[in-house]
Amino acid sequence: MTSAKELVDLFQPDLSVREYGRVVTDTTEFMSIGPGDVIKIGGRHYLVFRDAVEQGLAYTDNKYWVKKCKELETGDAKLLKLVFNESFHLEYGCVKVKCYRSPTKEARMLDLVHGDIRFMQGRSAEDTAGNRIRIIDIISGKRIDHVVANIKASHEVYFHDLFPDILRKFIGSCEAIQYLHDNGERHGDINLDHLMKEYSTGNLRWIDFDYAYEALTNPFGLDLFGLGQLLACLAGKWLYTPQTVIEQGMDPSLLDALTPGDFSCVHKNEIMNLQKLFPYIPTSLNNILLHFSESAEVGYDSVEELLEELLAVM
Repeated sequence: MTSAKELVDLFQPDLSVREYGRVVTDTTEFMSIGPGDVIKIGGRHYLVFRDAVEQGLAYTDNKYWVKKCKELETGDAKLLKLVFNESFHLEYGCVKVKCYRSPTKEARMLDLVHGDIRFMQGRSAEDTAGNRIRIIDIISGKRIDHVVANIKASHEVYFHDLFPDILRKFIGSCEAIQYLHDNGERHGDINLDHLMKEYSTGNLRWIDFDYAYEALTNPFGLDLFGLGQLLACLAGKWLYTPQTVIEQGMDPSLLDALTPGDFSCVHKNEIMNLQKLFPYIPTSLNNILLHFSESAEVGYDSVEELLEELLAVM
């Protein structure tokens, strides 16, 4: 078999590699695959640089099954998502939902959204052990929650001057999720770190589709809850809890007016009634947020319903 060094010398002779590893065709033991290894899959060769790292506002998460690579034939940067079979339960209010990673589902989704810039792009291929590997084009951008949190403006200035354009783009992202639902698919993991703003275009793009979950009364319900949390973050320029209200230097007396019904019905400490923090938020927008609160008598059954009210707000 051709060695890793020979492959790099053949396709990328100017590339400097500190230490060469193996040529890997079976990725089952993904923890053993590291820098200098070359993964051979789908007729291409991928030089591994390192494991992917997910950065949050208050955490760092190493994703050992996701490898940052260079495709030797083209020189393009890629993410290789190897097979990591994980399952766990999430609690949504009083409902406990079993979630699991599904490489097959994500591969199917990549085919569905091929050429649609509202989503990450890529393809899938099987290794010699039958593992379904997703080969993802890297998006150069930043998480949308980090984008808005880092804007150097007061909330009032942000809300009046910048939020309308952000809301317009978010509506486009909701339309993208509606497209998935219309085709019988669901994102499965809509949260703050899975909507990216691309540096070069300013477009918002969804990433990471590999979560699936057991059937619910409303199969699209978890996607809707995720969109509600994102909307609260974008409208507030932050996700507010009683603790973050204090940390942001806001008037502590604002908390006195809060009732249990003002909080999220899913994420119990997150404030959805933002009008009590920022009185200038219009009632039409605040009422949308309250659909995701403990006080809601009825929620949204579809993204289509959410979109109808968001468009009216715009």
